[in-house]
Order: sequence, then C-alpha cells, then structure tokens
Amino acid sequence: MPLLVMKFGGTSVATLDRIRRASKRVGREVANGYDVIVIVSAMAGKTNELVGWVGDTSPLYDAREYDAVVSSGEQVTAGLMALTLQEMDVPARSWQGWQVPLKTTNAHASARIEEIPTDNLNAKFAEGMKVAVVAGFQGISNEGRITTLGRGGSDTTAVAFAAAFGAERCDIYTDVDGVYTTDPRVTKKARKLDKIAFEEMLELASLGAKVLQTRSVELAMRYKVRLRVLSSFEDNNENAGTLVCDEDEIMESNVVAGVAFSRDEAKMTLISVADRPGIAAAIFGPLSAAGVNVDMIVQNISEDGRTDMTFSCPIDQVARADAAMQAAKDNGDINYHDLVADEEVCKVSVVGIGMRSHAGVAAQMFAALKDEGINIKVITTSEIKISVLIDRKYLELAVQALHDAFGLERAA
Repeated sequence: MPLLVMKFGGTSVATLDRIRRASKRVGREVANGYDVIVIVSAMAGKTNELVGWVGDTSPLYDAREYDAVVSSGEQVTAGLMALTLQEMDVPARSWQGWQVPLKTTNAHASARIEEIPTDNLNAKFAEGMKVAVVAGFQGISNEGRITTLGRGGSDTTAVAFAAAFGAERCDIYTDVDGVYTTDPRVTKKARKLDKIAFEEMLELASLGAKVLQTRSVELAMRYKVRLRVLSSFEDNNENAGTLVCDEDEIMESNVVAGVAFSRDEAKMTLISVADRPGIAAAIFGPLSAAGVNVDMIVQNISEDGRTDMTFSCPIDQVARADAAMQAAKDNGDINYHDLVADEEVCKVSVVGIGMRSHAGVAAQMFAALKDEGINIKVITTSEIKISVLIDRKYLELAVQALHDAFGLERAA
C-alpha cells in the first residue's frame, strides 16, 4: 500500500475535539487507500508544564530523568489519537519511540536520530493495521534510555519516518495554512507560496521563520522527502498548503522567495584586538565552547597591528559571550580594549534560489533600505541569501519595504 506520514503539532491536538478533527483527516487518507504513520506532538502547553515541573523538582536535574518526564506528553497524545481512530473503526495502534524503535545518540534533551528500523511497523501493517500513531520528539539510546530530540523534534521525527519508510509525502499540520513570503502579521501583503525549494525553506527556517524546524528541513533536503505544510483548522484539498520540494519541481519562481527576520539579535564588537594569525580561532573557539551561536562576522581593516572584530548572536547569549571573552582575556589567549554590546538590533534577510542567476539583488535591497532612511550595521551574503543587521525599531518598516521592492505580493 502507498504510505503517507502525517504530523500534527501541539495546537492541532490541544483538546479532545481537535484530536477528533485530526483523526478524521487521517481516516480520510485511509479511505483514499493509504497506510498512514501519524507523528504527534504533546498537547499545546503540556511540554512547557512538564519542563516546569522538572525545574521545580530539581534545578540541577539529571538529563536522563528530564527526558523520561518531558517525553510523556507525546505518549498521552498518541494513545488518545489511537483510541479515537479505533472508535472510528480505523485499525490503529500507538507506538512510543522505543517500541519502533527510533534509535538515537546518547545526548539527552538534544539527541540525534541514528536509525529507524522498519520491520516492526511493516509487520503490523501487513497484519492489517492501517495507522501507526507514533509519539514524536523521542527515541531510545544505545544505553536503553528514553531520549528527546530537542524543541521542534516532532517535525524531525516525521521527516525521518518519511525517509525511512519511503513515504509518498510528509504532511505537516500546524496552525498556519502554509509558508508565506514573510510573516503576515508584519505585512498584510504577505502571500502564501504554492511551492518552495528545500534550500529556500532551510534558509528561511534558520533565519527566523518558525513554520518548520531547521533540522527537519535539512533531513528532508538530504533524503528528498516532499513536505507539505497545511492548516489543521481548514478543510484542505490536494493542492492546499505549501509544498517544500526539490528545485527541479518548481517551474518558475521570483528571484527572491521571501523575507525573514530575527527580532532578538545582538551585535558584539571586540575593540582593538591584536591582528595576528590565529586570532579568529582564539575568539570563536571559546564562544563555541560556551554554546554561543555566532552568526554574522565582520573584521575591520588592521591599523598598527590592531583590529576590531564584530559578530552577532542571540540576545539571550550576550552574557555568556561576555563571560567567555573575559575568561579568554584573563587566560592571556586574547587581548582587547573593550567589548561593546548593542542589544537593540535585529536581522532582516532576503532569500531566493533565483539570486544565483540574477545580478543586482543586493543593490536593490540596499536601495530599498536607504529610501526608508534605514542604516545597515552589518552585511553577510551567501549564494541564495543576503542578511543585514539594522536597528530593531525599523524591523517592520524594513520587512514591508523589502517585500514591496521585490514584488513578493505577486506570483512569478
């Protein structure tokens, strides 16, 4: 039988009524002739509640027990959906990660998937099971302990199952009806995309778009898993939502596919650093060891053997970055005059595979920002994206200006 993977996020299974609604969608696919693997998240708010309980019980908690507690939310949802499907006379069973088994590394709370053997589920499908409801976000380590994949891990679980079982498609049901050219809450002109290339979606996800988890898009691109993003709260036809697919499936597209942004960024500048071989490693090695997620990096021209080094990071990692640099200075690994943090910036990016073959995108972007009186603090580019740091107070204005400048309200 052809196979589909369907993933339902927390808002899609937040109540028993919503679980019934999701189950009806699954039942329709079974009626259409599919075997279905359903990946479910915990009911909305439940994971935060469980994390809070762990913190209240043990501030310096054992990560193995943390995983045992927070993985229980998905298990409840899986059982409830399997029961709901059974009430609809659909042969269904719930599966926890260890029962599949979904094998992972030993890194509790941030495990990575190593293997998904297909024998157990395929045997049950052969016996007449039509739906396997699998608890997302969790697996089992080679030590036999429950592990979790980190926030957004259910998206990654769904794509991994689609790859392992050769699914026709992986449908991600969420609270939005697809991928938009930018956040519709920022500009009403945002347009839903019918299709978007894996590379574009990966860039948008990593740059702040919250529709899909970055790891899930990486996995889909690697294994060519066709993803479809759909709304759980609308009646969808076969052409609904946004299809995330290989570039070859997209006949024509705009040069720029979308505008992404990250509101909570900080710009850090090390003033007067010795300009010598190995200085970059001496700076960014300790930052990496401290878990600081460095993004944009700019080094000024050297003068009298000294230079300034600027980088960006999430605003909630400023204190960690400051401590790492101070420790490196105290150890004599680096020497600098001062570390200046600007916590009032944001990152705005334009993304599109069409940028590979079209010149002038950067000039058009910078001209649009100039016309609005927006000063650019840092610029980085890649083959299919251009990102800038600007003052946070101009974020909405910048997004709207760029959306208009590249005509994103119009289809290609």
